[in-house]
Amino acid sequence: MRTLKPALRILLLQWLPVVLWAALIFAFSAQSNLRFAQADSLDFVVRKAGHMFVFGVLAVLLWRALTSAEIARPVLWSWVLTAVYAGSDELHQSFTAGRHPSPVDVGIDALGALIALCILVVWMRLRARGRAAASGYSATGNPRMLKPPST
Repeated sequence: MRTLKPALRILLLQWLPVVLWAALIFAFSAQSNLRFAQADSLDFVVRKAGHMFVFGVLAVLLWRALTSAEIARPVLWSWVLTAVYAGSDELHQSFTAGRHPSPVDVGIDALGALIALCILVVWMRLRARGRAAASGYSATGNPRMLKPPST
């Protein structure tokens, strides 16, 4: 059995989750009349929270892939790319029966991405401080240059 070249292996490991997650979002967007709860108000909250969650995950996956590609400002670029994908998702919904595009949903998706990336930055800074304290050095984190944890 032949092994993949290291560059191709890294490309697959970093970008395949992004592509698969974006495809999952695309598949859900193609569904007409998605309902998750009987009560209208509860269904609204569940759907909007779901929007925030799935686009937050997409933003973190993009950050991971962009960081491995050594792109400058991966946090910013992952947020921008997620917001652009949210816009394209709403455009896609305009072609789906029973769905309608909404600029508000783009904002909700972008907010979910921003919240997820803020949580990531705080977690990375706390993690860096913990490591620095354990090693006896002080740590100052630059969130634009954060690297994913090595395994």
